[in-house]
Amino acid sequence: MFTGIIEAFGVVKNLVSEAENMHLTFESPITSELKIDQSLAHNGVCLTVVKMDGDAYTVTAIKETLDKTNLGDLVIGDKVNLERAMIMGSRLDGHIVQGHVDQIGICTAIAEEGGSWKFSFEYDPSLNNITIEKGSITVNGTSLTVVDSGRNTFSVAIIPYTYEHTVFHQFKVGTRVNLEFDLIGKYITKMQSLK
Repeated sequence: MFTGIIEAFGVVKNLVSEAENMHLTFESPITSELKIDQSLAHNGVCLTVVKMDGDAYTVTAIKETLDKTNLGDLVIGDKVNLERAMIMGSRLDGHIVQGHVDQIGICTAIAEEGGSWKFSFEYDPSLNNITIEKGSITVNGTSLTVVDSGRNTFSVAIIPYTYEHTVFHQFKVGTRVNLEFDLIGKYITKMQSLK
């Protein structure tokens, strides 16, 4: 379980395919605090640390993860958002995030707005995911508040701190992002479909 509050960047150092899996090796300022078997969110995708080697650690993504997220787009040198699992008993500064990406979204617009930025995204509506204005959304693992919401679109406002300390500063129109929709909204949508 995560909160969507990004702790650090990870930089891709190596990518190794093995059958349909991909072993991804990262360097990060928090590597020394990690251990094998620990869960760590990479652009919002919960992966298990399987190897430690100095400043680097390795995780493995299976085919389903590569198919349903943007991790398969990574190349050596790319940065990802990192967050370790939340500690029970601490403040929940973002929102409840599982680290289970629901689908890919596409950045459709970026507007600078007097010191902040508005990012707009669209996603395939056939999976029945929803957003609501002032509701929560996770984009590449970052907990955000929805500003505008449409049937298969939404926008978020990004303050300078978030812009600089997450991978939002790398986004362009057309960038593919990992989306995890609000857990409560998913349960309500599912219950409505059962009626």
